[in-house]
Amino acid sequence: MALSGKLIGYVEINKKGDFFHNIIRHKPHEMVAIVPDKVHDCELHEGERGAVGSVITWHYTHDGKKKVAKEIIESVNEENHTIVLKVIGGELVDELYKSFKIIWHVEPKGDKQMATLTFEFERPDTSVPYPTSLMDYLCNIFKEMDAHDNTK
Repeated sequence: MALSGKLIGYVEINKKGDFFHNIIRHKPHEMVAIVPDKVHDCELHEGERGAVGSVITWHYTHDGKKKVAKEIIESVNEENHTIVLKVIGGELVDELYKSFKIIWHVEPKGDKQMATLTFEFERPDTSVPYPTSLMDYLCNIFKEMDAHDNTK
């Protein structure tokens, strides 16, 4: 019996949602320059960069280990800066979870912005932990993106 789960993380940021949306959707390869200790490569396998149905592979280091995540862009909403990525390959779904989605969203909060990360996943059983370490990792990436000087 699979166990469905949902985990949500919030990060208050200063940059506008379109900055994050543009990087994650259209220029994910720029993450290598923004967080080189965490993201090492982002390859486009199918489709056009940023288009729904496109398949990308991330090469990254998490918890001191080099990992890979192959994802398909499942949906995009330009208006509210939302991107839904379904993980279709790599350690997350090949070794741990039966299914895994990452939803990136940014919305205004006063004179700042709120970045929201949502994980929707299925654990095969209770021995598989909630992905709290991965949530902390991605929230830290949002913070580093926010602090990044994109005028260089």
